[in-house]
Amino acid sequence: REGFRFSSQEAASSFGDDRLLIEKFIDNPRHIEIQVCIIVLADKHGNALWLNERECSIQRRNQKVVEEAPSTFLDPETRRAMGEQAVALAKAVKYSSAGTVEFLVDSSKNFYFLEMNTRLQVEHPVTECITGLDLVQEMIRVAKGYPLRHKQADIPINGWAVECRVYAEDPYKSFGLPSIGKLSQYQEPLHVPSVRVDSGIQQGSDISIYYDPMISKLITYGSNRAEALKRMEEALDNYVIRGVAHNISLLREVIIHPRFVQGDISTKFLPEVYPDGFKGHKLTDLERRELLATAVSLYVAEQLRSQRFLGTPRIPIAKSKRSSWELSVRLGDGIYPVAVSKDGSSFSVEVDGMKLNVTSEWNLASPLLSVTIDGTQRTIQRLSRNASGDTSIQFLGTVYKLQILTKVAAELSKYMPEKAAEDTSSILRSPMPGAVVAVSVKPGDMVSEGQEICVIEAMKMQNSMIAAKTGKV
Repeated sequence: REGFRFSSQEAASSFGDDRLLIEKFIDNPRHIEIQVCIIVLADKHGNALWLNERECSIQRRNQKVVEEAPSTFLDPETRRAMGEQAVALAKAVKYSSAGTVEFLVDSSKNFYFLEMNTRLQVEHPVTECITGLDLVQEMIRVAKGYPLRHKQADIPINGWAVECRVYAEDPYKSFGLPSIGKLSQYQEPLHVPSVRVDSGIQQGSDISIYYDPMISKLITYGSNRAEALKRMEEALDNYVIRGVAHNISLLREVIIHPRFVQGDISTKFLPEVYPDGFKGHKLTDLERRELLATAVSLYVAEQLRSQRFLGTPRIPIAKSKRSSWELSVRLGDGIYPVAVSKDGSSFSVEVDGMKLNVTSEWNLASPLLSVTIDGTQRTIQRLSRNASGDTSIQFLGTVYKLQILTKVAAELSKYMPEKAAEDTSSILRSPMPGAVVAVSVKPGDMVSEGQEICVIEAMKMQNSMIAAKTGKV
């Protein structure tokens, strides 16, 4: 009922018509698209091509998040049948330009027409990567009246391409509620091989409530799917976005998830894999030790840097340089004693009774830090730090908050009073700015937990705000 109501309201708001179509239910659907490049010439000699498919099944709120070409699911026969249907449709309406015919494909590879978009789509770069065609150039040539330069037999599938939609969204809320703000720092991972970034923003740009919250399209290409995914993982680690929340942690978790890697995906992937919502990367014991070792090495490198000025000690009579430190690190609910010793540009870190060797150039002014931990290279980002030892580090795509203290400070910290968290259970606070399009209650009403209080419309979507507990308005 809620879906029916929201669909009607969004249709009325967008198109002035709240009528809905009843469609066939497809079990475990995949969202497959055929990119079609069509031309109809004035002399009636029409030409049409289908340019293979795109897999667009990873979605949240029926909007695509990850796309790839080709699909892991289609066989050559199904691909050809879908392509021929797409071409037949385009010819039937005398379409001329690049366009996208969308299908739903069920678990038995039956496919059903969904819609046709008479334009390029957000994910057209993955089609360009595997076919070698410049679709924008082809559209311009078609519009000018030139015939297509290619035959169907000329359209290849060369390699594999993956696209991630990078959004200004908080992925920990409904897989991505919009975030607004100014991009205080922005650096695209264009130094990574075989990476393409399509964006319309730059450092200093504002993400507002009036438009779609997409920051960019991040595309990687490889000779096979595994290579394209590995490059995407590296590109996401090297993407610097500060000032707004973003969905890089979710994107990275999706592309490394065993189900996705195996190609076992559908439009229900996110709710099935994360039934309780997305919580970020879950560290293994080895990854936790790597994070702790990296964090304390950064801490010590920072301490050593602060003792020097233009390469010389700040105070001529400063004490001789230390070579070992005993620290205490808080990560989540755990507190870990860590011993650090320095040897040249490397640090030897003992945590959980195990020693790890951490090396880096330690350019602490860089937003990206390349760190090698026992031979494993990681690209991390340190987002913040303060004098109390609190630091935030983006590691494996997810931001972790740690507190690093000396052994003495850690022993004394238990005497520090903790600030009580604000009780917000009696307050309904919108997670994003937007327009209040409906209020379902009035002062004095009794409401139960989960009951709708109001509806907020933001960035083309309507969101139901519900009560967190039973009470009186």
